[in-house]
Amino acid sequence: MTKLNIFLVRHGQTYFNIYNKLQGWSNSPLTQQGREDAQRVGQRLKDIHFDAAFCSDLTRAVETCQTILNVNEADSVVRPRTTPDLREEFYGVFEGTNMSLAWEMAGLPHGYKTFKDIVTDYSINQAKDWLKEADPFHDAENSQEYWERLDRGLATIRQADLPDEANVLLVSHGNTCLSLIERFGEGKYDITERPANGSLSKLVMTDDDIKVITYNE
Repeated sequence: MTKLNIFLVRHGQTYFNIYNKLQGWSNSPLTQQGREDAQRVGQRLKDIHFDAAFCSDLTRAVETCQTILNVNEADSVVRPRTTPDLREEFYGVFEGTNMSLAWEMAGLPHGYKTFKDIVTDYSINQAKDWLKEADPFHDAENSQEYWERLDRGLATIRQADLPDEANVLLVSHGNTCLSLIERFGEGKYDITERPANGSLSKLVMTDDDIKVITYNE
């Protein structure tokens, strides 16, 4: 059984992060702080040899991932592999909406006003399902649609023909980092708050499981 060491990084700060907007599949550029976030985590990882690097095809993830590889000094791969299967959750009509307002619209029909309240009493998956219900176009991804897509992205990593104990860089998004930690973290971590931009988590991926080692460092 092959074991992969996954270094999971949330992309650097974007303008939508500053404005508290849901980004999803929308492309919002990195701010100067966001580029510094990428440089900072790159310096933390510069001595790690990465056998592979993966990220979504959204520009904030690609730029963050490429920055980390550019400053690496351990003879790592020089380019990430990108795929839409590793994108953030698609928020449908709520793309670009104030985050607090969007989750209030999703939760109020069920007696909840915030993402944190929904996740505390239910789960991130429930928040996804309620957001799709609240979308008049029903284009937002529910939990089943989201995980079917993301599982394809994770399968891309598993099927990459990497050696046992390979180090893999994975640059992802806030909700996706949280979703992975909720699903595989065995309830050990606080998933009511988003990880910081440029934060690092460590996971171990095997053929049939993922284990969280650290979160939001």
